[in-house]
Amino acid sequence: MNLELQHWRLERDAAGVATATLDKAGESANSLSAKVFAEFGELLDQLDANPPQALIIRSGKATGFIAGADLNEYRSIEGAAMVNAQIRRGWDLFNRLAALPYPTLALVRGHCLGGGLELALACRYLLAVDEPGTRLGLPEVMLGIFPGWGGMLRLPQRVGPTAALDMMLTGKTIDAQRAKRLGLADACVPPRVMESAARQLVLSGQPRRPLPLMQRLLNGSLKSIVANGARKQVARKARPEHYPAPYAIIDIWAQHQGNALTAPALVDRIINSPTARNLVRVFFLQERLKGFGKESDFKAGRVHVIGAGVMGGDIAAWCALRGMTVTLQDQGLERIAPALQRAQQLFAKRLRDPLKARAAFDRLIPDVNGDGVAHADVVIEAIFENLEAKHALLRGLEPKLKPGALLATNTSSLRLEDLRTVLNQPERLVGIHFFNPVAMMPLVEVVEADGADRACVQVACAFVRQIDKLPLPVRSAPGFLVNAVLAPYMLEAMRAVDEGVAPETVDEAMLAFGMPMGPIELIDTVGLDIAMAAGKELAGGSEAPCCLLSRVEKGQLGKKSGQGFYGWSEGKAGKGAPGSIPPGLAERLVKPLVDRVEQLVADGMVADADLADAGVIFGTGFAPFTGGPLNFRSRQ
Repeated sequence: MNLELQHWRLERDAAGVATATLDKAGESANSLSAKVFAEFGELLDQLDANPPQALIIRSGKATGFIAGADLNEYRSIEGAAMVNAQIRRGWDLFNRLAALPYPTLALVRGHCLGGGLELALACRYLLAVDEPGTRLGLPEVMLGIFPGWGGMLRLPQRVGPTAALDMMLTGKTIDAQRAKRLGLADACVPPRVMESAARQLVLSGQPRRPLPLMQRLLNGSLKSIVANGARKQVARKARPEHYPAPYAIIDIWAQHQGNALTAPALVDRIINSPTARNLVRVFFLQERLKGFGKESDFKAGRVHVIGAGVMGGDIAAWCALRGMTVTLQDQGLERIAPALQRAQQLFAKRLRDPLKARAAFDRLIPDVNGDGVAHADVVIEAIFENLEAKHALLRGLEPKLKPGALLATNTSSLRLEDLRTVLNQPERLVGIHFFNPVAMMPLVEVVEADGADRACVQVACAFVRQIDKLPLPVRSAPGFLVNAVLAPYMLEAMRAVDEGVAPETVDEAMLAFGMPMGPIELIDTVGLDIAMAAGKELAGGSEAPCCLLSRVEKGQLGKKSGQGFYGWSEGKAGKGAPGSIPPGLAERLVKPLVDRVEQLVADGMVADADLADAGVIFGTGFAPFTGGPLNFRSRQ
């Protein structure tokens, strides 16, 4: 075809089937920019002049279909007029695609997110390629915005409002098989037949699977029932003053038929909100963390973990879940057995397929004698925090390591400079500090001691990315970044309790601020004895609060003992009513945390303030809608 485009290719076969391939120039992944939209309009113009028998839309990238809107363009949007123009551009173009007189099909392989899924929904057919990388979703709510290019209209029509709202309000993505079961995808096929299957389906003339009658009613005359239920569910997890987007999605679907253009005041309030700006900032911070380790081509196949306690056992299980062969060492099988039980539960929950769960469990091998050390690409020590014990372990490990193996410690409180004194090659020791619970916490601090081998640090970052965690390079100092900023925060919370403020009130103040968990419940979860030990190291000589000392003396150590500041039953804290929150309590509690972050940036613990914000958000759950502690302070 004669059309010359920068980002799209248009081809037509002898049978008249046209294929439009998006291969965004200069980018590793496809996103929908103004130029991509404009060229797609030109492409449709040419097809209008000479209509094909059918149109297949696919990606020319190995990394996926379309990742969504171009967020760099989004960051430049200001004012209601620009917001309206941005939404109308996608809304009108995808309506045009949906109205084409010939059949259209989206061939989805890899990620199909946000605007990418909205484009696919505007096609008559959606064919999903069944492989692990294929994920479909509308995650705009995670950025504090909404799917404004037809997703709020077409997804409920396709899968019903219950499943659609679940996807839109949580940002969850689904795989190809689930997309087929829900009716989002018309077919789910392996990669080897995707092209022939796409051609066959787009020319088949088969009708789409109709929604069941009840789902059609819930998307029609009974919308208000679904909307009310959805608002109640959202309210349990997100306060509207912090996260207004999910409430807007419900309203636009229920009251405006999914068309954001008919609710301009609501749209302007969401798109230009501080929450949206800050959550987009957090997205770019996350992308920056993902970039660490790209300089290394290191790939681990085998991992050896020493120490089968909660941290070591869960690190080993996570690595096995991510596809590696893992040997787990401790002094006896009886010490390893609890870790294997937890791993089995993790695999069943995450993989949901008994065969895949069994395969993951088979990759996790008990290794009392430590035979796996000699074969491992990564060796992680995760024994108890005792310098002499770690010295003895590291001294014995070093001669057994294969050339090029990464030697790492999961220490949370000891300096690497002190740990590595027994090594012949001290520069190879790197800290890889996970957080508890390992399966839930996305951040891993990669600790670099003075004089460390930079290549080893890069390898450590690459390994962290390989297991789908976010690496944050930090200097070697007590508490590193995350624990160092939590210590003064928790200390101030306990001082408030000493002054007579109920633990429930302290926690409620910080939940209202936007924290995922209150500081007192956090102390109970970590363990009061751990908080005591960490406090001595990190509190700068401050005396331990009376409320902490008295409970530790009684053996009330928190969740693990069944009693701490709260009584614990079946993993949940028994809390009383919080009572009224004293004015300024949240600000008082968060101040020492932010002060400590500022000091650590000044001391060079992390490279800059943005990375400090990223570390505290992803390592502590610090309210993401604020954009991070330093961003929060700068906006006050």
